[in-house]
Amino acid sequence: MHRYLRFPFMLASFLVAVACHAATEQTLTTEDDLGPQVQQPIEFPHYRHAGNRNPVDPTNSDPTKGGMEINCQYCHTYARRSLTAGIPPLQKCVGCHQNIPTVRDKPRIVELFKYWDAKKAIPWKKVHDLPDFVRFNHERHIKRFIEQQGRPVQEVCGYCHGQVKEMVTARRQKPITMGWCVSCHMKEHVVVAKGAIPEGGTPIGKQDYWYTFQKPAETRNAEGELTAKGPNDCWLCHK
Repeated sequence: MHRYLRFPFMLASFLVAVACHAATEQTLTTEDDLGPQVQQPIEFPHYRHAGNRNPVDPTNSDPTKGGMEINCQYCHTYARRSLTAGIPPLQKCVGCHQNIPTVRDKPRIVELFKYWDAKKAIPWKKVHDLPDFVRFNHERHIKRFIEQQGRPVQEVCGYCHGQVKEMVTARRQKPITMGWCVSCHMKEHVVVAKGAIPEGGTPIGKQDYWYTFQKPAETRNAEGELTAKGPNDCWLCHK
């Protein structure tokens, strides 16, 4: 295609992208705004599995009195070792529920075993779906905040995914826009003067400007191992 003929197409694509971005910003303006309700094949009760236990009766998993506090990483096992968090295979769900006869006749569990008997995977739909040109690494965030800093799992996961432990079907609760992500990295990885020690370096003024053009100093532990390197250039997130 001739370069002059490509321009209108490129301009139209840009305007569509801007319109979509504006619409997203309009509907997701605060941390309390919920995204669209995604209809799943089976309504998975996150509150029952990940919700807090009843402080009076810890063994009671009634949704009105508390959940089972299952670690997010038990089902989303790939989060700590890959880019994506992953969806648990049907075998993991059945592995638990085939040993819990008291709920076997529940409508959700009946549907679960229908897929199992048919030897078909459950066609779950994505809720937190980033564009294909965005590269987010779950592993690096899990290792930094949970393994290195020892923060609670639900706190770390909930920062981006919201209070999933209080939801039935998961819904998008945070904006997860580029500006929202960058604002976090600007707080966690302040750009300091070149050559200065990260722990004692002097922050450079106008962080929003330098964060776009200059890499922050690397942070290393006592053994010299790299522990943090907040991205501040396009290439690290847009492969």
